[in-house]
Amino acid sequence: MAEMALPDARTWTVSCDFDLGGPWAGAKEFLQSLAAEAPLERDDLIQRHALELGYPLPQIRKSRMVESSTLTDLAPADERTRNYPADRAFRIVHGLIDFVDACKRASGTETPWIIACDDYSRVGMIGARFFSELMRRRGEQLNIRLLLAVDPGCADAMCADFDPSLKVDVAVADLPGDAPPAALAPDVAARRAQQLEEKIGDDLLERQIALPELIRLWGAAGRPDKLLQYRYFGLETYHVQGLYSDGLRYGEGVAELAASHAPDKLTRWRVLLKLLNSHIVLQDGKAGLQLAEGEAAKFVENERPLWRGQLHYLTAMLYARYSKPRDLPKGEDYLDRGLALIEQDPDLPESERHFHSVFNRNGLAMIRNFQGRYKDAIELCRAGVARLNTHLSEDKHRLHRSVLVYNIGQVCVALGLLDEAIQHYSDAMQMDPNYSEYYNDRAGVFLRLGRLEEAHADYLRAIELSAPYFEVFTNLGQCRRRMGDMEGAVAAYSRALDLEPNQLLAWLGRAKANEELGRGDSAIADYSAALGRDPAQWEALASRGTLYYEAGNLLASLSDFDDALKLKAQEPDLYQNRAVVLADLGRHGEAAQDLQSALKLVSEEQEVLTLQERLDMELRKAS
Repeated sequence: MAEMALPDARTWTVSCDFDLGGPWAGAKEFLQSLAAEAPLERDDLIQRHALELGYPLPQIRKSRMVESSTLTDLAPADERTRNYPADRAFRIVHGLIDFVDACKRASGTETPWIIACDDYSRVGMIGARFFSELMRRRGEQLNIRLLLAVDPGCADAMCADFDPSLKVDVAVADLPGDAPPAALAPDVAARRAQQLEEKIGDDLLERQIALPELIRLWGAAGRPDKLLQYRYFGLETYHVQGLYSDGLRYGEGVAELAASHAPDKLTRWRVLLKLLNSHIVLQDGKAGLQLAEGEAAKFVENERPLWRGQLHYLTAMLYARYSKPRDLPKGEDYLDRGLALIEQDPDLPESERHFHSVFNRNGLAMIRNFQGRYKDAIELCRAGVARLNTHLSEDKHRLHRSVLVYNIGQVCVALGLLDEAIQHYSDAMQMDPNYSEYYNDRAGVFLRLGRLEEAHADYLRAIELSAPYFEVFTNLGQCRRRMGDMEGAVAAYSRALDLEPNQLLAWLGRAKANEELGRGDSAIADYSAALGRDPAQWEALASRGTLYYEAGNLLASLSDFDDALKLKAQEPDLYQNRAVVLADLGRHGEAAQDLQSALKLVSEEQEVLTLQERLDMELRKAS
C-alpha cells in the first residue's frame, strides 16, 4: 500500500472477513467513512441514497426516512408471501456505487483513492459484488485502485470476479494470514455477550449491527442455543433483504443446531422453511429437493397437516418451476396433496385456512400459465381474490392480494388483453404503490399500445422508486426512441449499459438512436458491441454495413452485407444494398447478380420495375 500511495492519495484499509463484519464487510467501512464526511450542504446526497445506504449501514435507517417501502418490506413476517428476486440486491450495489461516484467527483477525480481489502478470501457475496462492480464501472474513471490481500493460493480465484478486459488496476497480495487471536475463556465470552445483549435490548437494527460479534462471543462461550438464535436471525434478516447467498452463510449448520437445541418444534420448522425458501429463490433445485425430500420431510412426517401442506407447496415449486426440465404433473400432484392437508388441519383458524388454500391455488395458477391454459390461470387468481375479500378483514394479507391481482395482469398480457392488463396492474399498484416493477410492467403495456407519454411517466416513476436497475433504463430508451427523443434515448441506454454492459437490446437501441442523430462513428461502435455479443444479428450487420458505406469504407461495408446474407439469404434489401457497394467497387457483374437475386424475391410492381432498370444499367456497365 505504501508503494502504491502517491503523496496526494487517499487510502483506506478495511477487513472483508464475513465472520467479522457480515455480508457487507469491507464495503461498509469504506461507505461509512464517505457518509460521515459528506458536508452539510450535501445532505441531500445522503437522503437521496438513504435506501441503499441503509443496507450496509443500518444505523442510517434510524435518522433517515425511506419513503419507497413496499408491501414486501412492510408485511408482517407471517404474511410475507413474496420474496425479492435474487438479483434485486445488485440494484443496491449500483445505488451505492452512484453514491461513491458523487462523493469522488465532489472531491476531485484526479486524486487517487486506494482501498486495501484485507482478508478478501473471506468476503461475502454482496461485498465482493460491490468491489468488482465499483472497479468495473468507476475504477478507471475515478482513479480508484484496489489492493486485495488473500490467503495463499487464492489469488486467481479472487481475481476471477474482476473482468480482465477492463482497464482497472487490481493488485493482489497473496500473503500468509495472521496468527489467530487468543481464544476467549468461555465465562469471559459469555459475560461480554450478555453485556452486549443488555445494551442492544430489543433494537433489531442494533442486533443486526452487532450480529457478527454476538455470534463470535456465544460461539466462544460454548452456547449452541444462542448460536442457533443469532445464526437464524442472520439467515432471516438477510433473506428478507434479498441477500440470499449471504443469508445462507449464516444458515450453515443451523438445521443441525435446531435439531438438537431448538426451544420448540415451531422454531425448527421455521428454520427449515427459511432454508428451503432461500434455495428456491436462488433456483438451486438440487439443494432444495435434497432438503425438502430429506430432513424436512422426515421432520413433518408426524407433525401438523399445515406444515406438511406447506412443505408440499415448496416441493411443488422446486419441481414445477426450478427443475430442468420442469416437471409440471409432479408439481400439480404435490399442490393437490398439500391443499388436502391444509383443509383437514383441525388447529388452523378459518381465516388462515382460507389464506393458505388460496396461496396453494396460486401455485396451481402458475402451472396453468406454464401449460398455456391462461383462462384457467386467471380464474384461479380471481377466485382467490374473491375468497380473501370475503373471508378476511381488509388489513389482512394485503401483500398476497396485490400479487394475485398482478398475476391476473400478467396472464392478460400473455392473452393479448392489454387494456385488462393495464387495469389489473393499476389495481395492484393501488394496493402496493411503491413497488417499482409494477410501473415498469404497466409501462411496457402502454408502450405496446403506443401510449408513449403514459409509458414514459411510468418508467420515470419506476426509476424513482428503486435503486437503479438496467431493465427499466433500457425500456425507457426504447420509449424515448419511439417518441423521437434520440438524445434522451441515448442517455437512457447509456445508463442501462453502465449498469449492465451485456445487454444486446440496449446496444442495438443506442446504435439506432445514434444513427438517427447522424453520429455514424458512435453508431458503428454500438453495432460492433452488439455483434460482439451476438454475431447472428443480421439487421445489425446490415445497419453497420450501410454506415460503413456512408463513411466511404466500401470493403468493410461489403463484408457486413456478405455476413448478413449468410444469415438471411431471402432478404431482398440485402441484395440491393450489396449491389450498390459492388457497383461502387466497379464489380458490375456481381452487382447484376445481386439485383437478379433481389428480383426473384420481390413482387410489388413498382419495386420490380425499379430493380429491372438498375439491373439493365449494371449489365451494360459489366459488358
